Amino acid sequence: MATQLQWLAQGVLAFSWWQLLLVGLGTTHATIVSVTVYLHRCQTHRALSLSPVAAHLFRFWLWLSTGMVTREWVAVHRCHHAHCETAKDPHSPRVVGIREVLWRGAELYREATRRPMLVERYGAGAPDDWLERWIYGRYTWQGVGLLLLLELILFGARGLTLWACQMMWIPFLAAGVINGLGHYAGYRNYDCKEAATNIFPIGLLIGGEELHNNHHAFPTSAKFSSRWFELDVGWGYIRVLQWLRLALVRRAPHPLTPHPGQVAPTLATLRQVLGNRAELMRELTVATLSVYRAEHTALRKHLPRPSLAHARRLLQRAPCHLSGVQRSELAQVMAYSWPLNEMQSARRMLEPLWHRSTASQEQLLACLQAWCLHAERFGPIPLRRFARQLASYG
Repeated sequence: MATQLQWLAQGVLAFSWWQLLLVGLGTTHATIVSVTVYLHRCQTHRALSLSPVAAHLFRFWLWLSTGMVTREWVAVHRCHHAHCETAKDPHSPRVVGIREVLWRGAELYREATRRPMLVERYGAGAPDDWLERWIYGRYTWQGVGLLLLLELILFGARGLTLWACQMMWIPFLAAGVINGLGHYAGYRNYDCKEAATNIFPIGLLIGGEELHNNHHAFPTSAKFSSRWFELDVGWGYIRVLQWLRLALVRRAPHPLTPHPGQVAPTLATLRQVLGNRAELMRELTVATLSVYRAEHTALRKHLPRPSLAHARRLLQRAPCHLSGVQRSELAQVMAYSWPLNEMQSARRMLEPLWHRSTASQEQLLACLQAWCLHAERFGPIPLRRFARQLASYG
């Protein structure tokens, strides 16, 4: 009798508490990796393709550990990108509030999956084979039920605690933290139109999803980190899968390559600029802020500190993202600084190129050449330096 009670309490493996903790951390991490690599980067954004073996292993583990249906997850996330920060966004803290998304993120996801038209429209291309139709998509709760049974057998009564932690991991961290805090608080490398932020530069706990601003700036990139101090552990797993020949990464835009001696933009320059426009936007913003710092002492003679601090925050935004009131507020500061006014004007003049207008390549190239020529002749030193560097790419 005592042996039976001990077996019920400890299970077949009779792990100690720290061994059970390692199992919990390992399994929840495997779930995070499956979500970011398979559901997010592979299925939703097609940033990479996986071999049938690797793809099915991810699908099976997600069915076992979350019960999520690939097509539904893909559809909800694509809808989020298509209508980000609007009333059609399934989980925007700007619309429904940060508390609602943070604590009820999983419920918002399930509400969205109950809309057949949403799943039909945005779920195209997701797996639709026999296994998906008759097992993974049909028996969703049976997968997590099977995991509970296995863990009760292996770890005894403590397996229930382990299972409960596994069930809360994704709903809170992915549906709550990423969809909530990832659009509410953090730092931004790129001023994309969405309110996405990088929650933390070390993307370990949520597999790199912490770098949410980078992802919204480059949604089809398999790599979420973009600066030297950022770590994307999901990208590390993708590189391992590449080495094992289980993954093929979508070709990234050609990196910016300067050609010494080239002083005027070419068609090759235009292609590099369009492919790396988010990175160039960030560099031009950094140059503008450097001019602001150089002008700060002179501006303090005319404007109070709160106005200057507010102007600095506005300069971090792309001109096209400013409201009419914000543009007027910034213009009041520009009136006292010619260099700062020139930097902001140059940013506005370059925006039609960033936004890929309907003009032909030849017309876009002519605009880029005219912009570089004007910036080098009349701009402040940081703008001239940026224009010369831009013209050398190709």
